[in-house]
Amino acid sequence: MFSIAKLFGRSPFAPLQSHMEKVSDCVLLLDDLFLALKEKNYEKVIEIKKSISKKEHLADLTKNDIRNHLPKSLFLPIDRSSFLDILTLQDSFADKAEDIAVVVTLKELKHFEDLEGFEEFYKKNIESFILAHEVIKEFDNLIESSFGGIEAEKVKRMIDDLAFKEHELDIFGYNLLKKLYSLTDKFSYSTFNLWSTILKEVGEISNTSEKLGNKIRTILEIK
Repeated sequence: MFSIAKLFGRSPFAPLQSHMEKVSDCVLLLDDLFLALKEKNYEKVIEIKKSISKKEHLADLTKNDIRNHLPKSLFLPIDRSSFLDILTLQDSFADKAEDIAVVVTLKELKHFEDLEGFEEFYKKNIESFILAHEVIKEFDNLIESSFGGIEAEKVKRMIDDLAFKEHELDIFGYNLLKKLYSLTDKFSYSTFNLWSTILKEVGEISNTSEKLGNKIRTILEIK
């Protein structure tokens, strides 16, 4: 509580930014997770999954701390519901990272090398998250510019980029799914099902990035 109170005193958006840092610690581990899977280092895959779960829990605790101690009397440059919506969207990244890690560790998952393009797909989804994180970092500059001017235009361009990335990754994901279906004779049912789930869950990272960007765009439009 004390630490969150101190953050609110520094900036109304500092708690959101602090939470997003913890979310980032969680999401960026997906790169290590999939590298270990590619190398068939299943012990390391399980170890990284445990790390992701721990970091997701820390992000969850921070989210709950912010929700429980958000002062009703605090003046915010945006309304409280929008503030909490952003917090929820941020937290869904960490939830998604943990979901992916759980699915990847349900069995010793093989055929990484057969799903050509998957490595680029997950990396681009992580890049989409990183851009969403950069948008959150811009909040302090938005406050200084009263949510207008050059800074607002810069953030809108970043949000446009998020939307474009999400569109590209939708197409990418569809083509990967077609590739997966072409390999049904090679994959066991359980392996096919897990890879299908992983493709869907990884694609949700860019979808959530776009949703977060759209939420912030709405705020900018009404300012």
